[in-house]
Amino acid sequence: MTDATETLGTHSRLEHFPVTFFAIVMGLLGVTLAFHAATPVLGWTAGVSLVALWGAIGAFVMISAIYLAKVLRYPGAVAGEWNHPVKLAFFPTMTISLLLLATALREGAPSIAEPLWMIGAVGQGILTIAVVTGWISHRSFEVGHLTPAWFIPAVGNVIVPVAGARMGYIEISWLFFSVGMMFWGVLLTLVMNRLVFHDPIPARLFPTMVILIAPPSVAFVAYVTMSGVVDGFARSLIYVAYLFAALVVAQVPRLARLPFALSWWALSFPLAALTIASLLFARLEETAAHQAIGLGVLVILSLVVVGLIYRTTLAILRGEICNPE
Repeated sequence: MTDATETLGTHSRLEHFPVTFFAIVMGLLGVTLAFHAATPVLGWTAGVSLVALWGAIGAFVMISAIYLAKVLRYPGAVAGEWNHPVKLAFFPTMTISLLLLATALREGAPSIAEPLWMIGAVGQGILTIAVVTGWISHRSFEVGHLTPAWFIPAVGNVIVPVAGARMGYIEISWLFFSVGMMFWGVLLTLVMNRLVFHDPIPARLFPTMVILIAPPSVAFVAYVTMSGVVDGFARSLIYVAYLFAALVVAQVPRLARLPFALSWWALSFPLAALTIASLLFARLEETAAHQAIGLGVLVILSLVVVGLIYRTTLAILRGEICNPE
């Protein structure tokens, strides 16, 4: 009887294994790239970046294997996530993870990075069309369904040029950048309307507020990579990112009171993106202020990710996640 109960429990947890787990991979790869960006300044961070990379690869393989098992065993549960008004936006975290992995491997293993980037870019394009089609389909969404997590499909498009431009895919990079920026503008308007004029975001999803930092930060890195200059538009992007970072800091007292959920991993990648953008600006423009900001955010990112890894491990051991909602 015990064995049967444990087996049923395992099956149940597999059925409720959420696509949002891929946000962990995004966060770990963001840490990898953030520490890599700090290497010209600190030097020793190259080793940390390598450790984070292997950790991210391990997490990606494990989470992908488990989610594939869910697809094969519980296709109805996967369809339920796809039809969920919030979880739908997290499906592109799969292809974003591939794009970030390609970016992290571009220098050390270019022969692996380029095929990964191609798969990620094609998948990102398909998922963008599929997600947007889901948004404008016959289903009716309520204002309460809208959270900053809806930025994820847009952010994914802007990530494509970060490695793609360096690989020589300039026009494809501009294509994805343009699409990402267009959707960022549309969604930013909708999200701000929801935040100002409607009920507050539920506590479980409130950490997704930090995602506001990611689009302008990633867009800055992508734009500078493609154009090769830090012009007025590039400056506008990074300073908008700083504005959203300041707004998030103002929400820290509320964040500190919230219970843990997988949505807390939403803090990791935006902080990594802001670190990378700040250090890139500092390196190109030789500004001590931006370097100090980048290194300061890197410290915060490190503390946040260590805390998230600890709390996620504890939640898994306690059976607090992968449960029916």
